[in-house]
Amino acid sequence: MVFSSITFLFYFLPIVLGLYYLAPAKGKNLVLFLSSLVFYAWGEPKYVILMLVTITVGYAAGMLMDKLPKKHVMIVSVGACLCALIYFKYADFLVSNINVALKTEIPLLKVALPIGISFYTFQIISYIVDVYRGTVEKQTSFLKLATYVSMFPQLIAGPIVRYSDINRQLSVRTLESSRIADGMKRFATGLGKKVLIANQLGELCQVFRVSDEKTLAFYWLYAVAISLQIYFDFSGYSDMAIGLGKLLGFEFSENFNYPFVSKSVTEFWRRWHISLGSWFRDYVYIPLGGNRKGLAKQTVNILVVWMITGFWHGAQWNFVLWGLFFAVLLMVEKMWLYNRLQASRIWSRIYMFLVVTVSFVIFSAGNMSELCTDVGSLFFMGDVAHKEIVGTQCTYYLRSYCGILLIAIIGATHVPKMCYESLRKKIGNTCVVAVLEALLVIAMLFLSTAYLIDGSFNPFLYFRF
Repeated sequence: MVFSSITFLFYFLPIVLGLYYLAPAKGKNLVLFLSSLVFYAWGEPKYVILMLVTITVGYAAGMLMDKLPKKHVMIVSVGACLCALIYFKYADFLVSNINVALKTEIPLLKVALPIGISFYTFQIISYIVDVYRGTVEKQTSFLKLATYVSMFPQLIAGPIVRYSDINRQLSVRTLESSRIADGMKRFATGLGKKVLIANQLGELCQVFRVSDEKTLAFYWLYAVAISLQIYFDFSGYSDMAIGLGKLLGFEFSENFNYPFVSKSVTEFWRRWHISLGSWFRDYVYIPLGGNRKGLAKQTVNILVVWMITGFWHGAQWNFVLWGLFFAVLLMVEKMWLYNRLQASRIWSRIYMFLVVTVSFVIFSAGNMSELCTDVGSLFFMGDVAHKEIVGTQCTYYLRSYCGILLIAIIGATHVPKMCYESLRKKIGNTCVVAVLEALLVIAMLFLSTAYLIDGSFNPFLYFRF
């Protein structure tokens, strides 16, 4: 089940919210936990057991740290969580690469990937490590810890919520009307980003893939479209998760902060998938030594962290190269480029446009051959060098999708937010503003529902994680 589905919007969510609001304060965690199990089991019932086992490992680790050597408990429990993640996500990748390297014929395990395993595994690991470090108290209630890990708003696509951020909210939270209203607005915004923008850009990318007239301009049109599609797909889901959290009385941290306005890769990664970047900083980069042991060690740490970051996104070599691509750029910026980019308005934008579009072409490649073809074609290499630059198909689809592309480009900046805040100030009357916001939410839900009913193209890019 995904947020952008009729089943979720008109059956699951209304029933869950009804039961949740009617339940007494002491029963809300139980309602949320059981609802989350139903949500997860909707697509793959058998992997609910895996998630419950992972939660049990985390709970047992917290309880045993007072009775056994803390470091040993931490290493064993984190290792167990990582072993499950590696087996289900990377087993076939490892086997296939061994077969290629050693020319063996080991059969693939063909293990299905449990949805959201990367997200909930990282959440459990952060809890275990934080208890070990003493930055949070162990959770003695299995129900509260299980509710934290399995909470359906952030279960399958994040953001990666730290236990330290919501441990108090697991015990005491308020359902204020203002917070519920904010949650509805945020959810509707995210749904619109996903259904009305990301899905439409996804159709353009799909058209490009099946086209037999891939020209230089068409490759660049695809590069822009896939970059924006990934952003609106994932940030839309993050918005919906944050909105759902508010509806349930929780406050989740922001996951995106207009990354496309960045003037450097360093800034981009402070704004893109913030919860993942901060997780790797706190639980991998700093424990490795961070920047405390000289430039050579820092360089190695950056390469390790970004190789793992890329690998976290998927069991394919293009994801590893995607991570290393950013690692190299980050090191170059740290050594000499960063200050120059910050001092420039024009060259920094050109630089970021090239970096971002190329990076997401690498990210989206189906295999290494496709990656080489796509990246090479962006720079007029390979077969595309012998074709016309624009082409009739590119012209046609650019005209067909220019409206949604323009909306996406503007929507990826601060402009809509600035216009919205300016309009609120001009109206002044809070009652009028509230009515207009309610109408906007209704309109967004209506349009999104109409698109979902009318169209069949509704992919979820982050299922692989």
